[in-house]
Amino acid sequence: MILKLVNPNTTVSMTRVIEKAGRAAAGPDVDVVAATSKSGPASIESHYDEALSVPGLLAEITGGGRADGFVVACFGDPGLDAAREVAPGPVVGIAEAGMRAATYLGRTFGVVTTLARSAGRTRELVDRYGVAAYCGGVRATDIPVLDLEHPNARARVLAECRAAIETDGAEVVVLGCAGMADLCADLRRELGVPVIDGVAAAVAAVEGLVRLGLDTSRGCGYARPPAKHRGPLAGFKLRSDETEISRSGHVGETPGA
Repeated sequence: MILKLVNPNTTVSMTRVIEKAGRAAAGPDVDVVAATSKSGPASIESHYDEALSVPGLLAEITGGGRADGFVVACFGDPGLDAAREVAPGPVVGIAEAGMRAATYLGRTFGVVTTLARSAGRTRELVDRYGVAAYCGGVRATDIPVLDLEHPNARARVLAECRAAIETDGAEVVVLGCAGMADLCADLRRELGVPVIDGVAAAVAAVEGLVRLGLDTSRGCGYARPPAKHRGPLAGFKLRSDETEISRSGHVGETPGA
């Protein structure tokens, strides 16, 4: 089995963190491949950044070699619906996986994220994924994504995790950024409650779907994008399952590519 983890930002050091977490969570017969988007922002910290990250994400999913399943490794789950339309296998976002896993482990969970401006997006996803009844709150560390690599980041993340538990009543903590993945095991030991890294949760989820022989439904909502017969995308093709299907929609796929 091959699972591809796509980092939708362009920072290679973060991809290495994602890859390490994914490999630790995967089964012994699973080959985890992590890819860095070739276009988009260095970090995803706004709605604008999310929008700019989607073309590169889709390019990695459709044109980067064979894989049986995919992980969108950014906690905003950017482009997740579009990825499910075009991917040749199931796609799981790390926010959805982390939140759903939390509901199996406690009656309430808290999310600890990066910047305060990210909290609104997280709350939208809480509602979308139907887990609002479990979510005790979203806390921000106010650490920019790329600063999570600094040694002092751990203390600030730990402090917000403690506040989520002691003030918000969280029984489980979900880490709200892929860049926090390498902190997860240490935080779990320190806090004494389940702490979930969404990368690991997403790898476990998509691996399970592949083992069950399940793929995204093409019945309606995630059917392949319809071809466009006019405009800038006329004639573009979508590559899927290593076979080109004449469809619209994939940025960067030209006729015959």
